[in-house]
Amino acid sequence: MKMGRLASWEGALAALIVMEILVFGAINPSMLSMNVLLYSTSDFIYIGIVALPLTLVIVSGGMDISLGSTIGLSAIAMGVLFKLGLPIELCMVLTLAIGALCGLINALLILYTGVNPLVITLGTMYLYGGSALLLSGMSGATGYEGIGGFPSSFTDIANGMVLGLPFPLFLFIVAIVLLAMVLHKSKIGRNLFLIGQNARVAKYSGIPVASTLCFAYSMVGVCAAISGILLVSYFGSARSDLGISFLMPAITAVVLGGANIYGGAGSILGTALAALLVGYMQQGLQMVGVPNQISSALSGGLLIVVVVVRSIVSHRDVLKDKWNRMVSSYPANKAANQ
Repeated sequence: MKMGRLASWEGALAALIVMEILVFGAINPSMLSMNVLLYSTSDFIYIGIVALPLTLVIVSGGMDISLGSTIGLSAIAMGVLFKLGLPIELCMVLTLAIGALCGLINALLILYTGVNPLVITLGTMYLYGGSALLLSGMSGATGYEGIGGFPSSFTDIANGMVLGLPFPLFLFIVAIVLLAMVLHKSKIGRNLFLIGQNARVAKYSGIPVASTLCFAYSMVGVCAAISGILLVSYFGSARSDLGISFLMPAITAVVLGGANIYGGAGSILGTALAALLVGYMQQGLQMVGVPNQISSALSGGLLIVVVVVRSIVSHRDVLKDKWNRMVSSYPANKAANQ
C-alpha cells in the first residue's frame, strides 16, 4: 500500500471515529461527554496496546495468535510472584521478562522449525493458556478465580491520570510514538517491510531476519505483559482469563488499520485509529443497550467488510479491465447468438 493511499485510509478511519461518536451521541448524549470519551478507553485500550506490536509481526508476514494467552499468563504470574512475597516493583519487572520470553519462544520456534507462524502460535496459545491455569491452581485459586490483596499503590496505576489523560491511554499514546518510530523511521522497520515482501530475498540480501523477527515477536510479548499488568491493576485481581477475548479485536484493529495480512504493508497510526474505532463502536453499542454478543458479531462483520472492500480497491484496475472487456464483448456475443 503506497504512502498516499495509506494516509487517505488513516484519514478515513479518523473520520469514521468522529462519525460513530456523533451517531451514538445522537442516540445517547452522554457519549459526547469528554469524560466518557476519555475514561471509557480504560475498557478497551489494552487491546490497542497489544495490537500495535502485532502490526510489526503482521508486516513481517507473520502472525501471533498466542497474545491473549500471554496476557493471561503474565497476569497470573504477576499474582503468583506477589503472593510469594516479592516487592510489587520486582513483580512487574519479572512479569515483563516473562512476556518477552513468551514472544521470544514464538520467534525461535518459527525460525528454527520453518513451520507456519499461525500453527506455531496456535500451539503456544494452548501452552501459555495451560501454564496460566496451572499457575492459578498451584497458587490455590481454582479455575479462573483471581489472586487479590494488591496494595492500593498498585491498583491505582490503571486508574491514575497523567497529563490529564487516564494512564492506560497515555501509555497507549507513548507506544504509538515509539513503535511508529521503529516501524517507519528505523532500520528495523525497513527490514520488517522487506521480510514481509519476500523473506527469502531478504535473507539472501544480508538482512538479519532472525534478530528482526525475534525483536518483533518479543515486543508483542512485552506489550501483552504490560496489558496484563494494567488489567490486574484495573480489576485488582490477577486472573488467568484476562486476555482470553483480546485476540480477534487486536487482529481486527491491525487489518482494519491498513496492514496486509500477508505482510509487506501496514501502519502503526492506522492500527491505533482502528483500535479506537472498534473500541468506541463496542462502547457505543453497549451505551445504547446492544448486548455484547451482538457487538462482537458486528466487529467480526466489520472485519469481513473491510477486507472485501480493501481487496476490491487494491484490484480495482484489474476489475475495471475485466468489466470493460465484458462490456465490449457483449454486443459481439449478442450478434453471434442471433
